[in-house]
Amino acid sequence: MAEINDPENTILMELKGGTVTIELLPDVAPEHAARMKELARSGQYDNVAFHRVIEGFMAQTGDVANGNMEKDFSLGRAGTGGSDLPDLPAEFSKLPHDRGTLGAARSANPNSANSQFFINFNDNHFLNGQYTVYGRVIEGMDHVDAIQRGEPPAEPDRMISVKVAADA
Repeated sequence: MAEINDPENTILMELKGGTVTIELLPDVAPEHAARMKELARSGQYDNVAFHRVIEGFMAQTGDVANGNMEKDFSLGRAGTGGSDLPDLPAEFSKLPHDRGTLGAARSANPNSANSQFFINFNDNHFLNGQYTVYGRVIEGMDHVDAIQRGEPPAEPDRMISVKVAADA
């Protein structure tokens, strides 16, 4: 079990293989960290598909509008939506996109991140300074590595549940 130093800023993401423990970085990207906690606490991330998973690159999820595999799910639409909350301004930092970091997914507009995010499989430093880094996997990266690949995957994996550790 990972040592959780700040339960209020730690996410417990349940995948089919087990729990992924994510340390949020509110000192680096406060609005993105707060958004993840808000969506986790409201249950909106539960049952959301990993809709874009590229070998050697990253696993993307978090489309709470179109990605819930238990509610009006359409694989073709997964990845096209966000939440009903406003988009977030970019919170770029000097933190590199290393293996296990969380990056905010967005459109071409740097200030369009909403609910979608990705977990880097490898060091993806070509993303540095272009996508907000706001968390890192501190335990369970082997479960992330086991996510079904594809754009979209034929049989996508999902986040079974996502909780803030302080509430678990």
